[in-house]
Amino acid sequence: MILAGGIGSRFWPASTRKRPKQLLALATDLPLVVETFRRAEGIVSARQIRVLANAQLTEAFQALPEQWEDDAYWIEPQARGTCPALAWAAWLIEKQYPGAVMISLHSDHRIEPLEDFQRAISTAVELARSKEILVCLGAEPDRIETGYGHIEPGEPISLQSEVEAFTVSAFHEKPNTADAERYTRKGYLWNTGMFVWKASTFLNEVRVNAPEVGACLSLLEDSPQAFFDAVPEGPVDTMVLERSTHVGVVRASFSWDDMGSWESLARNKVPDEDHNVVVGEGAVREGSNNVIFSEGGQVVLFGVDNLVVVRTDEATLVMPRDRASDLKVMLEKLGE
Repeated sequence: MILAGGIGSRFWPASTRKRPKQLLALATDLPLVVETFRRAEGIVSARQIRVLANAQLTEAFQALPEQWEDDAYWIEPQARGTCPALAWAAWLIEKQYPGAVMISLHSDHRIEPLEDFQRAISTAVELARSKEILVCLGAEPDRIETGYGHIEPGEPISLQSEVEAFTVSAFHEKPNTADAERYTRKGYLWNTGMFVWKASTFLNEVRVNAPEVGACLSLLEDSPQAFFDAVPEGPVDTMVLERSTHVGVVRASFSWDDMGSWESLARNKVPDEDHNVVVGEGAVREGSNNVIFSEGGQVVLFGVDNLVVVRTDEATLVMPRDRASDLKVMLEKLGE
């Protein structure tokens, strides 16, 4: 499953309802969702990959250079968060492929190298099958990060694999700087939001730990719309994983980044000697630590530092880099 919902408002104005960030080439030269699909093809065949999105986004995906079969899309009737979405997907998978293992990926991650990713997924699949637990992929922190949830590893899980796995002692949501430093010193892992489990195991955990969602599963026999009309909204992390006692984590050695805001662009593109990142037509003179993304004409910065400047045909954004994570809040105030 490739989760491809949301419009990526923290990448406005390049990301809009008509062209969400999944269609932007932010990590490599490929649109994010295409890159994720190709990464998934290194794990399973293309016929076993599904893109979970709403109807509006699916229409936007028709502009992709790669056309996937219609049955590759599973269309959410309405947005209800990752817990209902994954419960619905697990129900469909278990119905069509009883006993199957379900791998949940996000369409906006940067991951390399591919071989390490495949090794971690293989270990997680083994765990999900043999132990019948919910498995998270935890990435090794390479910096102090307050924007990610952290996983506190518990006891080691014995495996016939060079990849390490542990029970999950606790989940810690986005910390402040002092806590993030402490978590990193103690060997906590970043919660990548990528999960592996048997569909049947996940459905059982939903019924036990999120009965408000589990009680709605029977409505799927009628229609997805009936389920989504009735089910409460919420993330799978807080509704299931943090409540369950059957959760493990695989320590992944691959480099991972969540392309969540314009700041992530600065981490994943090659800067110039003054640490400026320029994507598209742009130049910086006598300035440092700036990010330029331009697809609507030339952008020139002179004598300024630490700015994000985004130019498209529809709008131009200028903001301090340290406010990149607040862009969503600004848009809510700005309105239509």
